[in-house]
Amino acid sequence: MSEQSNDVLICGSLAFDTITRFEGHFKDHILADTIHSLSVSFLVPTMRKEFGGCAGNIAYNLKLLGGAPVPVATVGRDFADYQQHFASLGIEQRRIAVLEDVFTAQCHITTDLSGNQISAFHPGAMSSAADNDISQEQAAWAIVAPDAKEAMFKHAERLHAAGIPFIFDLGQAMPLFDDNDLAAMMKLARVLTANDYEMAVIEQRMAKPVDELAKDLEAIVVTLGAAGSVLYHEGEKITIEPVTPTAIEDPTGCGDAHRAGVLYGLAAGWSWLDSARLGNVMGSIKVAVGGPQNHRPSLEEIQSIFIKTYAKNPWQ
Repeated sequence: MSEQSNDVLICGSLAFDTITRFEGHFKDHILADTIHSLSVSFLVPTMRKEFGGCAGNIAYNLKLLGGAPVPVATVGRDFADYQQHFASLGIEQRRIAVLEDVFTAQCHITTDLSGNQISAFHPGAMSSAADNDISQEQAAWAIVAPDAKEAMFKHAERLHAAGIPFIFDLGQAMPLFDDNDLAAMMKLARVLTANDYEMAVIEQRMAKPVDELAKDLEAIVVTLGAAGSVLYHEGEKITIEPVTPTAIEDPTGCGDAHRAGVLYGLAAGWSWLDSARLGNVMGSIKVAVGGPQNHRPSLEEIQSIFIKTYAKNPWQ
């Protein structure tokens, strides 16, 4: 085990997010009978540039909890501001590889008034992420989050070979994975996490319901947005009560915040139930603030929300 036995390897993308808001509803402008020749334009009066990417967002939230995230990502020559941001937070950067001949990945996200999103993604340095070899790393837990497909497989194989348990988080990488890819990844992973839409697609592709898929894994966690989440563990289906947010501002990064909560609990030796509950807490905190890394709760505030919602204090 490494010097920090609670290290968590966060394999995934680091990206700059450009976030805009459309003051309307996409459904009113995208007509089903003209989808074959789609050409739409949305006026977006507000714009923000944010630090993002799945590895960055998960690491940020895990650090808020007092965890020990180690992001595993490949970035470009424009990474300096992000590097300073991580340094100011005390986030370990030994597994961040910098390539000087490309840009860091960029994501452009537009959200409508219903919380629906349209995104465009330029991978940049992320395309070389498979070369970031973590074979010599040791950690309590890890996650393989959305990244270049080859990198996700390489990280999964290296973690599996090292005996490091990891969560497979398919997320936005879903279009890259066919049925055989999913089957191969799930043989390497210890845990699967997805939102309800993603899980429906996985069930269809694997030709198995989620409770059957869970038999071959330690756990599956399915997030349901405002309805909370569902945990499949040791043959049980456990509904995790949602946490009421103080506001609903921006869904960007909510899934990543949830993953961080789960990972913190697992690395700390918590039960699966309490780890999934903490995921709900972190997602509710994130959704109330614009941008994936702008929420600043103290650990005491996070603990208070958990205790108020679930009448339990797993930190004790």
